[in-house]
Amino acid sequence: MPMSYACRFPLPRAGLRCSTRADLRILLLQIRDDRRVRAEEYASFCDYSGLEASQIDVLNAFDQPDFPPDVADGYDALFVGGASEASVLEPERYPFIRSCIELTRRWAMGGLPVFACCFGFQLAVLALGGRIIRDDRDFEMGTIPIRLTRHAGGDPLFCDVPDGFLAVSVHRERATRVPAGCLPLAYSDRCLHAFRVGEGPFWAFQFHPEVSRARLVERLTIYKAQYTQDDAHLERVLNAAAETPESNRLVHRFVERVLLGH
Repeated sequence: MPMSYACRFPLPRAGLRCSTRADLRILLLQIRDDRRVRAEEYASFCDYSGLEASQIDVLNAFDQPDFPPDVADGYDALFVGGASEASVLEPERYPFIRSCIELTRRWAMGGLPVFACCFGFQLAVLALGGRIIRDDRDFEMGTIPIRLTRHAGGDPLFCDVPDGFLAVSVHRERATRVPAGCLPLAYSDRCLHAFRVGEGPFWAFQFHPEVSRARLVERLTIYKAQYTQDDAHLERVLNAAAETPESNRLVHRFVERVLLGH
C-alpha cells in the first residue's frame, strides 16, 4: 500500500548497518517448544516482513536458555515472537526468562529496532519496569477489534491503520498500563495492546501482527488443550475468526518505514 506523506517520519538509525532490503539481517528470538509452531512462526515472520528466510536467524530460548545480552549485537533488528509453553511470570520454571528480559532491555535502552509480539510484548513490559497480570479465565482468544489511542495518528506504523482493526489475540497474561517512558498506541476492552518506547524504533504488540486467520486455526488446533474447554469451544472460536489484513501489514511497515526509512 502506498504511504501517504503524513506517514513519513524521521527515525533513529542507531544500530543499522545497511540501507538496502537485501542486506538486512534480523534475529528472531523464539520462545517455542513445539516443532510445528517453531516452523509456522518463522514462516509467518518471513512472509509478512517480505524478507528471505536467509535474512532471519533464530535464537530459540528453549534450546539455548542462557545467552548474553549482546547476543543480537550486529543485527539490524530484533523480532521477538510469542510463547504458549512458557509464562513470563514463572522465571524459576523457565530460566531463559531472565536472559530474554536482559536482551530486550538492552535493545530498548540502546534505541535499537525491535518488533515484539505477544510474549515479546510481555517481556518488554517487564524489562521496562511495568507489570503483567494473569487471567486464568475469560482471556482474549480469536480475532478481536483493536482500538487506537491519540498517539497512533503520529506513529510510523499506525498512522494509516483504521481504528477498530481486527487482529489475532490469544493470551492469558496482559498489561493494563504502559511502562514509564512509553507511548500507548492500541488497546482492547481488556488490556493494552501496543506501545512504542519513547520516540525510538521499538514497538511491542500484545496481539499477533505476524499471525493470519489461517495460522490462528492451525495454532489453536495445536494448543487447544491449553486455551479451549473442549472441541465445541474450539470450533466456536475458529468459526468466529476473521481475516486480519491491517494487523498483518505491520511487520512489512516496520521493515519499510523503520529499517529502510521509506
